[in-house]
Amino acid sequence: MGPVAVRAIGAAALLALSASAVAHTGEEAAGATWRWSAEPWVLVPLALSALLYGTGLARLWRRAGAGRGIRPWQPAAFAAGWLALAAALVTPLDALGSRLFAAHMVQHELLMVVAAPLLVLGRPLGAWTWALAPSHRRRVGAATRWRWLAAAWGGITRPVTAWMLHAIALWAWHVPVLFEAALRHEAVHILQHTTFLGTALLFWWAVLGGDPRSPRGGFALAYLFATMMHTGALGALLTFAPTAWYPAYEQAGGAFGLTPLEDQQLGGLIMWVPGGIAYVIAGLALVGRLLARPDVSPASAARPVLPR
Repeated sequence: MGPVAVRAIGAAALLALSASAVAHTGEEAAGATWRWSAEPWVLVPLALSALLYGTGLARLWRRAGAGRGIRPWQPAAFAAGWLALAAALVTPLDALGSRLFAAHMVQHELLMVVAAPLLVLGRPLGAWTWALAPSHRRRVGAATRWRWLAAAWGGITRPVTAWMLHAIALWAWHVPVLFEAALRHEAVHILQHTTFLGTALLFWWAVLGGDPRSPRGGFALAYLFATMMHTGALGALLTFAPTAWYPAYEQAGGAFGLTPLEDQQLGGLIMWVPGGIAYVIAGLALVGRLLARPDVSPASAARPVLPR
């Protein structure tokens, strides 16, 4: 099964997981603020994703040897990303986000700059593929070699395209009319969080999923820097805005000791500072990978190899 097949299978599964797992209502009563989420459409996909990863990893390492195909640190990265996803969707943070803008920003940051990159680093695509029976792997592999599917996958995972889709999703959903619609209507809220997580997965795949030996790997730093700048700009706008943008949070101050504007300012700072730190950490990791890669310059590629 080629790399395109593996990536297509995993991407479809992960995006399906994100679509079903983010559902929650924005009309929680005050007494339910600290309620844990127990909806089956949240818990079942989370449990299924972990079960498939564990099953596929065990089969792969039993066949190829421990540490082959998926390195020993990558399951830990997947587990950390899975826990971050669960923290955003299952804990009381989910209900609190409907009453406090700052909590909603924490949830968004967990989805986009914590869970998404860790899940990408964990290589769930290969593990989930190995969880299938051999006959099913062959059938799915044959289907995913279709030219139109490979072309579509290549198009949406192209670094410029992934960066643009993520930027559009981030800015569009913070337009007050769309943000308010997401708070009032569950279906719109599902769509909002699906696009946040889905485009974040595509973005981090483009940044972290490539071969560090490729000359194109250096451009990942540019995409990271551009994303840090425009998300920081949005956070700054929220922080320094003279008025609150989202009327739905006007009642937050009485329950939490914050005015609506203070709540928005705190949310803007959460997007601006911790989010920026996450991009800096990712950038430093990329620099380390680039410095450690072997020399692939044209001069070295053209240098003849003398026989011994």
